[in-house]
Amino acid sequence: MTIRSIRNKTGLQPVVLLLNRVLYSPLQLPRLTNARSLGTLAFEEVRSEKPHTFTAFVLHGLLGSGRNWRSFSRILNSSLSAYSPPSDWRMVLVDLRNHGKSAEIDSLFPPHDMFNAAKDLANLVKSQGWDWPDAVIGHSMGGKVALQFAESCVNGDYGQSAQVPKQLWVLDSVPGKVNHEDVDGEVEKVLQTLQGLPKDVPSRKWLVDHMIDLGFSKSLSHWIGSNLKKSGEQETWAFNLEPAIQMFNSYRETDYWSLLEKVPKGTEINIVRAENSDRWLPDVLQRLESLDSHVSDDNMGKVFVHVLPNSGHWVHVDNPKGLLEIVTPRIAAMA
Repeated sequence: MTIRSIRNKTGLQPVVLLLNRVLYSPLQLPRLTNARSLGTLAFEEVRSEKPHTFTAFVLHGLLGSGRNWRSFSRILNSSLSAYSPPSDWRMVLVDLRNHGKSAEIDSLFPPHDMFNAAKDLANLVKSQGWDWPDAVIGHSMGGKVALQFAESCVNGDYGQSAQVPKQLWVLDSVPGKVNHEDVDGEVEKVLQTLQGLPKDVPSRKWLVDHMIDLGFSKSLSHWIGSNLKKSGEQETWAFNLEPAIQMFNSYRETDYWSLLEKVPKGTEINIVRAENSDRWLPDVLQRLESLDSHVSDDNMGKVFVHVLPNSGHWVHVDNPKGLLEIVTPRIAAMA
């Protein structure tokens, strides 16, 4: 696939000006719809009133849900509509198995791993009668689900009709195996904390205060609190914790370096590393730099590596404007 350059005589300034206008001006935001077929993943759609030409799946990370990405997806959708030339996109915000409203679905059977989480996406496409997505944007664990989805398309796991996405966005997600002895980061500490809490908690405020008292940041604590739902007089989790941990273990054990080393023709994989993230070891960074610097091969796709400044792992919370400045021009180039 040929990627049009977004640079001109003034560099990236037009992109920045456009995003500033979208971020800080009153907008007619794209509408949000909810839908689900029996036995398939729950999802929401962010789209304008006009017919869409392109579709992107947006995949949240561990313990999250599609709604965590509503604001970012709306602004991205508006940015693409305002770009030159404009393009009409539909953003499908998916609740992965054991997360959000998909946690209520009994027919998403184990094993709870990356392979089945990606297969759920293919089943959603088929059940809705949709075209295959043009782009898949995945954060953290969702990034590896995106990689597995592409790999399964290549391997024919979803049948001959399946098409590999033209773009994958892997947001602060290490593409290879994560050794257990190498990890003692924030995500692991969050899981350990949640496993030690009762299933029902008194209130969202109690949880947020408790997480802050344990040393977690205010923004992360509020994000954890946003994943509670009312259950009588108590609050309970909007995810299935133990199966979600099984998914996280699969995330750490799966390896997609072979996909990155031989990207299918017509596809580009964009890896976004958060500058302040705690999960990027030197050998991983060196391997990524090697892939990013490969000489272009007309028979293969391409890997691009981006660094998101002033951001930790929760990229859409820490620096959403910076993330939009990275993502928007590359997706717009697909039109």
